[in-house]
Amino acid sequence: MTRILIIEDEIQIRNNLEQILQLSGYETITAENGLIGVELAIAHPPDLILCDIMLPELDGYGVLTALRQEKSTFAIPLIFLTAKAEFKDLRQGMELGADDYLTKPFEQSELLRAINTRLERKNTLIQEYTEKLESNTLLTKELNKSLTKQVKETQENFEKSQQVSGIKTDLLQKLIEDLRNPLSNINMAIHMLKTANTPEEIERYISVLQAECSREVQLLNEVEHIQKLLTPENTKILQRWKLLS
Repeated sequence: MTRILIIEDEIQIRNNLEQILQLSGYETITAENGLIGVELAIAHPPDLILCDIMLPELDGYGVLTALRQEKSTFAIPLIFLTAKAEFKDLRQGMELGADDYLTKPFEQSELLRAINTRLERKNTLIQEYTEKLESNTLLTKELNKSLTKQVKETQENFEKSQQVSGIKTDLLQKLIEDLRNPLSNINMAIHMLKTANTPEEIERYISVLQAECSREVQLLNEVEHIQKLLTPENTKILQRWKLLS
């Protein structure tokens, strides 16, 4: 049931308001001065507050200021009840955060219409906030999902890069070993060429040098070709076909 707090020092007006609201299906709590009204609002937060401006202990402006400073009451709609209708008074209340004014005396229908309007506005704001919260929650979930995917992809790419780096190291070691053999043969052929005594020996050692040089060039070309092939994507394919360990 919708609860309305009535803060009014005149007992007859307070009783009349309480009777009207209860007959209209509202739950009511009442306070005879501003201090009690603030205490009740904090202890039992209502859905709406009707508050006279001229109150003992703490006037309506003081009540509104106190309630707007409390987390549990700062958003509760408050309608001022006043016998004063001067512009400066209305302005002061609105600047403090009042939601509406009713000038005494007012009709019952005017009172209920003002209450319904403010309650409907409050419900609309709650609905809009709930929808926004749900939208933000969904957006957060999607963002977390996207970030998780990016982290996973980054990790996979890092692991692939590590694999490629390891494979490159292994291949480089193997190529260094393969290059040593032709170089050794070239050195030997050069040495033998220096001691050759016949045209046939010279020709033979030159042939050996040409063959080993061609072999070196071929190995170097293979290095360049393998360098282009060793990408994370190609490495995965080569491993799938067991061409790499």
